[in-house]
Amino acid sequence: MNIDQQVAYLTRGAVQVVSPEDLKKKLIKAQESGIPLKVKAGFDPTAPDLHLGHTVLIQKLKHFQDLGHEICFLIGDFTGMIGDPTGKSETRKPLSADDVARNAETYKEQVFKILDPAKTRVVFNSAWLNDLSSRDFIKLSAQLTVARMLEREDFKQRFAGEKPIGIHEFLYPLIQGYDSVALAADVELGGTDQLFNLLMGRDLQRVWGQEPQVVITMPLLEGLDGVNKMSKSLGNYIGICENAEDIYGKTMSMSDDLMFRYYELLSDLPAAEIRALKEEMAAGRVHPKAVKQQLARELTARFHDQAAAARAAENFDKVFKQHEIPTDIPEVTLAAGGDPLWLPRLLCEAGLVKGTGEARRLMGQQAVSVNGEKITDIEAMIPPSGEILLKVGKRRFCRILFR
Repeated sequence: MNIDQQVAYLTRGAVQVVSPEDLKKKLIKAQESGIPLKVKAGFDPTAPDLHLGHTVLIQKLKHFQDLGHEICFLIGDFTGMIGDPTGKSETRKPLSADDVARNAETYKEQVFKILDPAKTRVVFNSAWLNDLSSRDFIKLSAQLTVARMLEREDFKQRFAGEKPIGIHEFLYPLIQGYDSVALAADVELGGTDQLFNLLMGRDLQRVWGQEPQVVITMPLLEGLDGVNKMSKSLGNYIGICENAEDIYGKTMSMSDDLMFRYYELLSDLPAAEIRALKEEMAAGRVHPKAVKQQLARELTARFHDQAAAARAAENFDKVFKQHEIPTDIPEVTLAAGGDPLWLPRLLCEAGLVKGTGEARRLMGQQAVSVNGEKITDIEAMIPPSGEILLKVGKRRFCRILFR
């Protein structure tokens, strides 16, 4: 790619770029000097699992990586114990050090489903923030006024509503900005809700005599409902650690309009090919289902492999088109005989639900069947003999073998 093509590739799908001219200058300098750009994105380890919403940024990191630049995947183990106040209507409960450490380890494993581990620096901001003295924090705090901080919409609303704002919350954008100083970042990526914090990095780099980083914000990915931001708490998410059948099936469940949003932000297809698919579908020359299948296979293969994606596609077709049972469903062997087993507990044993509470809720929604028969009685008991087929929702199966 020439420089202009690189700028177009790296800013595809972006909401804001501060600024395209600076990005072009940095790319030219990197090309002439042979020194790659340092590209940073930070993630606070607030939950153990990542979903596709998180991967919008990671996918953009991959674009920079594909062009030979140095990727700094920053895990905010220090900032995670403060809690990012962005968009919050009240002070967040800080994570414990154990929670942060545990979640950080899972992030390291998951991110390499997309990024090349040999070309990625995983860094923890505690590495430099733990060493800052009280004097250093006072110097850092002096770079921002209370008036400017209260310009932030979230803080403005909380202040007007007489809701508490912790002094430590004012430190968060300063600390995030200082991360860019510590790494001497050339580019920082973040969601649109992070613009204030990202620009803080530019301000602090000037104070510390560095060339300001380019800021690129990416949109917040809508969940499967097409309305709300993707969130595990809303149940509208696709987790990158989910099994291949769930990733494929959930992708196939989204609306035709929404799938092109996912194509733009998550697919590796060139923009011209995505436009061609959209035009072909609009003209009726290709069926929307075929376009969605292509996306579902790409995303499933990314987090598993091509063979798993092919099996997921085959199983999806059997279940939803041919109304057959998948051929490779998991099996669990349990001891035969003894007292009947409570169905919610059996669903847990089969790994189909995380707890009996979830099992009871799904049974109430008529989403659980045993040997093809829907079971809604939450007190249902299953005799421990022979074989039974459990099904939860549309895609989760397990065969129980009593031996």
